[in-house]
Amino acid sequence: MRRRFPLRLLRQGLICTLLAAIPLPAIQAQSYSQSFDSYLQSVGDRARREGVSEATISRVLSGLTPNPRVVELDSAQPSRSGTPPATAPYIATHVDSARISRGRDRYSRDTGLIPQIERRYGVPGSILMAIWGHETNYGSYTGDFDLPRSLATLAWEGRRRALFEGELIALLKMVDRGVPTYRLKGSWAGALGNPQFLPSVYLRLAADGDGNGTSDIWSSDADTLASIANYFRDAGWRPGQPWGVRATVSSSFASAGTATRLAAPSCDRVFARHARWMTVAEWKRLGVAPLSSIGDNVLTSFFQPDGPGTPAYLLTGNYRVILQYNCSNYYALSVGLLADEIAR
Repeated sequence: MRRRFPLRLLRQGLICTLLAAIPLPAIQAQSYSQSFDSYLQSVGDRARREGVSEATISRVLSGLTPNPRVVELDSAQPSRSGTPPATAPYIATHVDSARISRGRDRYSRDTGLIPQIERRYGVPGSILMAIWGHETNYGSYTGDFDLPRSLATLAWEGRRRALFEGELIALLKMVDRGVPTYRLKGSWAGALGNPQFLPSVYLRLAADGDGNGTSDIWSSDADTLASIANYFRDAGWRPGQPWGVRATVSSSFASAGTATRLAAPSCDRVFARHARWMTVAEWKRLGVAPLSSIGDNVLTSFFQPDGPGTPAYLLTGNYRVILQYNCSNYYALSVGLLADEIAR
């Protein structure tokens, strides 16, 4: 099984909002195992062994210096211990009228393209548009960190060297594949383009949606949407099934005994507030009724994240696919709700 989880664990929307307010002190003295320049030489050696051209190695790695900001951002990620905050404020911010309106406008602009991508990949256009809206506000901001410098710094710093060095090598391979170096801008943790793919994900799943021979996830709507769709298909999206549906809960419903034992090894506690998987028909018998069409035999998990008396949902396996894009219930739930609004 392929491991996809690092992509979104590095960039959870809730966390990035918090990190934006962190001041920048200098990198504190620490005992690195080797100098930055020496480390880059070892990266170059590995890149050569993996077939990267000498011209690309020299062009991308020459003259790099450590970036203290990315070390601070990586070190300051808040712990997810304790009681998670309510989802309602996050949803109100990320499923707001402006994002809905822009999503509908973009959807209307791409009406000739979206049906083709839906047929090819089996993923609804509204979901693709919602991901794009959450990741970069439909391309309005894709990040301005110098990615070779950021990834080299994070790899050299050493706490997650295997991950970041691998992404730096993948970035070099992107350049060898023809991606121009001016495209190598993005988030502090290495994500780039409209869908905010890490370089290794770009190499594996970026798609040519318009048939021109390139996978331009920076300026092509067709390539952006096809690449997100390719990611979702690869992650196991089930065509014809919603991400979930809103539900009503009867006064007789008792959640005791419905807790899940499911755990995600790559994303601590993400299923802690989910119920176990049962068919829609079984949930109906317990007093949970879907508010929109969904088959009685579909397996779902009951989710009422903010507690009794607040919005409740029956989640399908496709919700778990959204979690693979970003392992956060705040993110996945707001993506689903935004997609529903865009599709109205």
